[in-house]
Amino acid sequence: MKPEHVSRRTFIKSTGASAVAGLATGSAVGQKRGSAETLRIGFVGPGGRGFGHIGQLSSIRGEGANIELAAVCDVFSEHVERAANYIKETSGKTPRRYQDYREMFEKEDLDAVCIGTPDHWHAKQTLDALKAKIHVYCEKPMTKTVEEAIQVVRAWQKTGAVMQVGVQSTSLPVWAWALDMLRSGRLGKVLMYQTEFFRNSASGQWRHYKLTKEMNPDNINWKLWLGSEEGLSEEVPFDRAIFRQWRRFWPFGAGMYTDLFVHRTTSMLKATGLRFPGRVVGSGGIYLEYDGRDVPDVATVIAEFREGVQGLVTATMCAQSTPIRQLIRGHHGSIVFGNGERFTGFDLIPEPSDITGTPLGPARIDVQPVIENTSKAHFENWLEAIETGSQTMCNNPPDLGAAAIVVVNLGARSYREGKVFHFDHETMTVSEGDSSWADRWEKMSLERAEPKHIAGWCGGDRGSRLEEPDHQTLEGPWINGVPPERIR
Repeated sequence: MKPEHVSRRTFIKSTGASAVAGLATGSAVGQKRGSAETLRIGFVGPGGRGFGHIGQLSSIRGEGANIELAAVCDVFSEHVERAANYIKETSGKTPRRYQDYREMFEKEDLDAVCIGTPDHWHAKQTLDALKAKIHVYCEKPMTKTVEEAIQVVRAWQKTGAVMQVGVQSTSLPVWAWALDMLRSGRLGKVLMYQTEFFRNSASGQWRHYKLTKEMNPDNINWKLWLGSEEGLSEEVPFDRAIFRQWRRFWPFGAGMYTDLFVHRTTSMLKATGLRFPGRVVGSGGIYLEYDGRDVPDVATVIAEFREGVQGLVTATMCAQSTPIRQLIRGHHGSIVFGNGERFTGFDLIPEPSDITGTPLGPARIDVQPVIENTSKAHFENWLEAIETGSQTMCNNPPDLGAAAIVVVNLGARSYREGKVFHFDHETMTVSEGDSSWADRWEKMSLERAEPKHIAGWCGGDRGSRLEEPDHQTLEGPWINGVPPERIR
């Protein structure tokens, strides 16, 4: 079984040989770049994760990559100064400073941008960047809503720009190995994935982000942060907790659904080859953390896929010592990853031989290469995709990012609205659930239909057909008093 190669360019140091060849300014978006000029990168929201973007790219630049950290933009003056000073210290060049990203896009000749703002700004800033023919690295979640996610995918496809969504664990090679194994039929018909993100805190989730007196309306453009003029949120009074701990509040984030579940869901979609679900339901509640938050501290999302696979992601944000294992189940066995996301392999756990027909024992699959720094690898992958002009080279492109958004966003909506949601992958639209989902599978059973499979399935009938016990010849209706075995 040949694993998919994880794209990681060797960014060599200043020795005269080429570093990140192909990062030239002025070539058409999505086309291969020349090697003579420098890729100019801007940063929007370099406060939390966004400051990490600067750190990773500074490291890559220091290893010889032909990139310039050209400009920084943030509504908080302290974030701007910290980011600009760090870039000057590490590169010797002073980046331009901005408060409004639109001014930065207009005045700077940027080739690429990294977006690390709160969730409610992601779609607009990404769409504006794509419209300006700027390559995009956007932190997860890619967007706040399903509709925004579809807009981003269409704009990305239209512009030809290279875009990476910041779920760094998708740059691990383990997912490609798992997908190859599943498609080969080794585990039989794929039935289910389950994943988790259990955490705990003595003070309540996301309240570890510190509030300071320097966070005040004199240093923060509050109206711009809210995006009220852009229709991104309503006007509310300035509040340090909303500004710094926005993941606790629905207008700006969705708690564990989009901050944590999107990580694990994206990885499972990559490992199984699944994308948009057909039906989603979510549940949960605030059972402990009564600290003024909106979002649950216990939640679960179940996504159902047309390929006949169920996906589950669950967590308690107030108990972390007993998480469920992350795994993928098939009719003939399971792939077990374990917990966390720093995976260098997985375990194969077979079903009993009276089911598989072959006596098999557990096996450990070790995957190469081992990625020590997934964040850095994720940026290297993005830069190489820009270099080669390949939208499909990114390890977490917008179409995968959008599929994860549909799962977690509809899960959050289901919890809040008390509804089941259906998603039509052809029209890319959401509707409220009805009996059609269950009707479909019951109809297939009555018709003795062939099972559905994940994309790329090449396992034939392996693990996908049931054996007929001899006594099943007695199954069936009696017609005019005649037993079924005599009718046949």
